Amino acid sequence: MNDASGPPPGDDRADITAHDTYTAGVPHATFARLRREDPVSWWDEADGRGFWAVTRHADVLEVSRRTDVFSSAQGIRLEDMTPEEADARRTMMEMDPPGHTRYRRLVAKPFSRREVWAYEAAVRALAREVVDDVAGTERFDFTTAVGRELPMRMLGRLLGLPDADGEWLVARGDALIGNSDPEFTDHVVDRVDTDAYRMLPFRSPVALELFDYAARALDERRHAPTDDVLTALLQPMPDGERLTDDELKNLFTLLVAAGNDTTRYTMAGGMHALAERPDVLALLAAEPQRIETAIEEILRWTSVTMHFRRTATRDVTLGGRDIRAGDKVVFWLVSADFDDAAFADPFRFDVGRNPNDHCAFGRHSPHLCLGAQLARLELKVLFEELLPRLRSAAVAGPLERLRSNFIGGIKHLPLEVAWR
Repeated sequence: MNDASGPPPGDDRADITAHDTYTAGVPHATFARLRREDPVSWWDEADGRGFWAVTRHADVLEVSRRTDVFSSAQGIRLEDMTPEEADARRTMMEMDPPGHTRYRRLVAKPFSRREVWAYEAAVRALAREVVDDVAGTERFDFTTAVGRELPMRMLGRLLGLPDADGEWLVARGDALIGNSDPEFTDHVVDRVDTDAYRMLPFRSPVALELFDYAARALDERRHAPTDDVLTALLQPMPDGERLTDDELKNLFTLLVAAGNDTTRYTMAGGMHALAERPDVLALLAAEPQRIETAIEEILRWTSVTMHFRRTATRDVTLGGRDIRAGDKVVFWLVSADFDDAAFADPFRFDVGRNPNDHCAFGRHSPHLCLGAQLARLELKVLFEELLPRLRSAAVAGPLERLRSNFIGGIKHLPLEVAWR
């Protein structure tokens, strides 16, 4: 736990590119030094062409918003891709306006606040099921027993897929998002040759399985429409425009990968923070009306999607550094969310923090996460259902973190719990 006025102690020269760095937690001391001394710093890569690391909140917002100068079209992760690879793997996340605007117009309606919050009763029922499944158990892995379960069950309901397929789908999503962690995939991107899969999302053969599954599910809905998101995505806009088959398959794969993992790890990170702060847990259990505000602090504190990459479209100066057209520019949300120029006492977990101008969901950019409202709903409802039933919760052993420089998450969180 760290509720001091500065970053936790640690190596202030950590390699922020190395997946292994993050198994010990976010290298906050390094990001604090970079914000202070070199906020737009150059990093060489062993298997890439190097990039600029943007670490201050104000600069992160500038890169996020200026899509004309900082483009998503060549990829949003550190990986270098050929134009052919980028085209084959493209989703709305790898598009700039006006293409991004057009795509978002086609897919946004089912994920709007109005549509998503209509699911609140269904999400609450699922959350109660998940909590009931662990109620009375004194020791369990929160990430797998709770954090994984609710998003998985909700994903199936949202997409209209059989509950029996949930485990299969989420395991494949884990292999995609966790493509650098050997617990989740045999095709670890920095340990084995994945060149044969370079045209597939996350350089993973699992994507082919998801493409086949999506093709079958979509074909079923073309012949017999149902009341779910997949059917909604097949509908044309008033002008007759539709998503192509390739766009639908890539979007389905993205929904499966991102629709479970990031919410799971946010739940786990939030529970970890509360377990380390019994007074805060007791406050929220006694006053659940505070939970909605607390969720925003959990989103800032966990900062699960740690970075996004852009490519400069022209020469530009940022943070006093001259960036050339074609350079990779990587903005670190996990650093921006702990910038003391944007947050008072950022290393204090404050469930009443207001304002809270965090960067989760890419909320300051045109690439606002499609699932932001659903994630907020799931987080709010889960903690509203869980916390009032707890007398106490404590970390009951070593936790394990995802091996990834892209997604930060506690993949195993052992808890010891006393129930009311």
